[in-house]
Amino acid sequence: MSENSEYENVFSGVLGENYQTIKLICPLAAKMSRLVGEAVKEYAQTHQQALNVVELGGGTGITTLSILLAADNLKVSSIDNAATMQQQAKVSLKKWVEQQRVDFIEADALVALKSMPDNSADIIASAYTLHNFLHEYREELVSEIYRVLKSGGKFINGDRHGLDDISEHTAMLQQEIASYFKVLKAENKIDLLEHWIVHLFADESENRVMRESIALNQLKQAGFSNVTLSQRIEVNALMSATKP
Repeated sequence: MSENSEYENVFSGVLGENYQTIKLICPLAAKMSRLVGEAVKEYAQTHQQALNVVELGGGTGITTLSILLAADNLKVSSIDNAATMQQQAKVSLKKWVEQQRVDFIEADALVALKSMPDNSADIIASAYTLHNFLHEYREELVSEIYRVLKSGGKFINGDRHGLDDISEHTAMLQQEIASYFKVLKAENKIDLLEHWIVHLFADESENRVMRESIALNQLKQAGFSNVTLSQRIEVNALMSATKP
């Protein structure tokens, strides 16, 4: 069995329908969750001590699981303000809850970070969360991420990072929307199609869309070093940065 097949089997087994649904409606979101886990693993391999990870927007636990599987020396605090989704994560990740490797914070991401001490997290990670926020909120959130991270700590974000070339970005969006219609109509999930298209319009609004160059500069202005964007797949990419 290939490594990818093993990964799929673990996620399908633990998260069941939640994982299959996200793969159906937005397969690249599932891919970004996996890439976040791989980036966490890379960091953990060079740090033997116990590591404190804060996850922003844990949802039903897809990215949380990817992080937990990255290394055994991680303790994850998963933040989300949606009680229903977080309850699903608690059930799915019961094994890791019992091992005291993950706890859940039901709160707004910014509020939760503001309650945390300076220099208290080794990693702050997220997938498909920051692009939902308004620009002003996101800017304040980045400042709090920097404050909470330890020196040498890492911010890892797999997310929608819009292309600076508007024409190219629009062409990719058109392809993305066409794929939603193709897949969800075939599955007779018209209600889900409507929900996802409406959500996409919110993501792409001028007061929310997270452009690549703006996101990179925002991290640099906050004080981060080694700010990189990699693994671009259409409008999605992995962004990481280190607190000096």
